[in-house]
Amino acid sequence: MASDRLIAIGEALIDFIPDRNGCLFREVGAFSPAIGGAPANVCAAFARLGGKASLISQLGDDPFGHKIMYELQQYGVDTSAIRLTKEANTALAFVSLASDGNRTFSFYRKPSADMLLSPQQVDTDIFRDAYALHFCSVSLGDFPMKEAHRKAIGEMKKQGGIISFDPNLRFQLWDSREALRSTVLEFIPDCDILKISDEELGFITGESDIEAALPKLFTGDVKLVVYTCGGGGAYAFTRQEQCFASARKVDVIDTTGAGDGFIGSMLFKLRCMGITKDTLAEMSTAELKKCLDFSNEFCTRSVTKHGAIASYPDMADY
Repeated sequence: MASDRLIAIGEALIDFIPDRNGCLFREVGAFSPAIGGAPANVCAAFARLGGKASLISQLGDDPFGHKIMYELQQYGVDTSAIRLTKEANTALAFVSLASDGNRTFSFYRKPSADMLLSPQQVDTDIFRDAYALHFCSVSLGDFPMKEAHRKAIGEMKKQGGIISFDPNLRFQLWDSREALRSTVLEFIPDCDILKISDEELGFITGESDIEAALPKLFTGDVKLVVYTCGGGGAYAFTRQEQCFASARKVDVIDTTGAGDGFIGSMLFKLRCMGITKDTLAEMSTAELKKCLDFSNEFCTRSVTKHGAIASYPDMADY
């Protein structure tokens, strides 16, 4: 198996970015459309750096869906596994930015086209040359896309590739916080790499300290826990080793897609270093540090620009 391709499954959508920061939604004068959705962002980060990336999703057969398809292709993402449907529209998310660049979302997704992707629509051939499969929690609600995820995870396990999970919590999209928590905890044991942020740790584990939370995170197949703290740097933990890397200080413009860029660039670095599912658990502190430094720098460059994918650097920027 020529394992070099990243596959992500889940939503692709249009983020509507406000024309200014530090104001209420009602005070925004205009929004600019930018393609987003965490799985799409992760694919784009991987592709921007020179890797092969494919997205499994479904879009509305509408102008927004066509825009996403076109722009992902321009960024080098393979869109052959993205379906188009007239049954529902492409998902939209209107973003509000605080003065520090952090954001809140208002989603139009009841339902959106991605939610309706069924397991029968997932082509198993795409997994033959896959290095890793990445997914998030947004598309794990009680709709067909959840079962499409189960199929993709099962196929990836058969191929022996890495499975990466970033919960990427979006509380507005769930009927209850407990349903979200239980779903995240249900899927954590299926992944090899778990990426979690400091804002998510307490909700998912009930612990405010990462060291105390680790026994709850190292369950099932989990071999590597990546813990991101925004401008405070990032940690990586295997069951034997741990590492911290600080982030370079910059003036933050927009953090949209930063976490996605972090895990997308880390998966790229792991592939470049020849790390496989079988060697993840044996990574040295020095290897972990290389990955964290690489992804910290990727995000540092991203947050100084507006948007998600449009802000991602390529290898020429390093």
